[in-house]
Amino acid sequence: MNTTTATSGTPQFIPAHPADSAFDTLAALESEAIHIFREVAGEFERPVILFSGGKDSTVLLHLAVKAFWPAPLPFSLLHVDTGHNLPEVLEFRDQIVERYNLRLHVAKVEDYLADGRLTERPDGIRNPLQITPLLDAITENRFDAVFGGARRDEERARAKERIFSLRNAFGQWDPKRQRPELWNLYNGRHAPGEHVRVFPLSNFTELDIWRYIAREDVALASIYYAHQREVFQRDGMWMTPGPWGGPRDGEELQTLSVRYRTVGDGSTTGAVLSDAADNQAILAEVAASRLSERGATRGDDRVSEAAMEDRKREGYF
Repeated sequence: MNTTTATSGTPQFIPAHPADSAFDTLAALESEAIHIFREVAGEFERPVILFSGGKDSTVLLHLAVKAFWPAPLPFSLLHVDTGHNLPEVLEFRDQIVERYNLRLHVAKVEDYLADGRLTERPDGIRNPLQITPLLDAITENRFDAVFGGARRDEERARAKERIFSLRNAFGQWDPKRQRPELWNLYNGRHAPGEHVRVFPLSNFTELDIWRYIAREDVALASIYYAHQREVFQRDGMWMTPGPWGGPRDGEELQTLSVRYRTVGDGSTTGAVLSDAADNQAILAEVAASRLSERGATRGDDRVSEAAMEDRKREGYF
């Protein structure tokens, strides 16, 4: 259903056109996500939204703001900064925080490397190093519910996970402790020290996300749209040079038109060749793709078939 506001200020509900199946799908997905946000607000004491500046966490925040508007958002944001983020993403993150006047918690991997709590990996990839700062931030701030932008279509381990995902006192995920979620009823019970990860976008697909971005005119970080960038090819992906290093011997630096399908550690997240500079062009591109964004552009998911599930068992999202 769509909404408009009458001259009296009372919302008027207008049924969607029966032929507009895409609209119907987005309306149902939006309604489900808003219901989840409100359920968590009523059931938990200290929820937080994990915000990376990527498209999924941006849509997540958009839905959260919409769920409580015109009241201010009752949650703060948490960002785990690997130190290998693309500068456009950090700039966008700060703009969003300022726009909505939000409180932002930043857990920095760099701090853990500096004092020896973590050690740099031989491959230079920092995505797995996010786990300890994330769990420490959850514990120190006593967050009992943590919203994430994960979707079931991204990866098979995420497809196993419920919308309310119980984590033990060590932040670990146990598939055997998954709870049934029938008739949109969610069980958030947890023991002291445990917390619940909450995934309101679980039933969105990548195409749904982009349809929703287009419908709602959601602003995104510029890297999601085609732009000229220096890149080099490694392991079948187009990587960009940065603090994590540049091209190795035999890897040629080229300036090409690319865009990013997902945000992650710069040392392991690749771009795709693209001329799609607006939402409609990206919609056509995503609809024609046969690879998920993680499968196409995330090197850390290629370590093994169970790479994501192994990280989730350790406390990763």
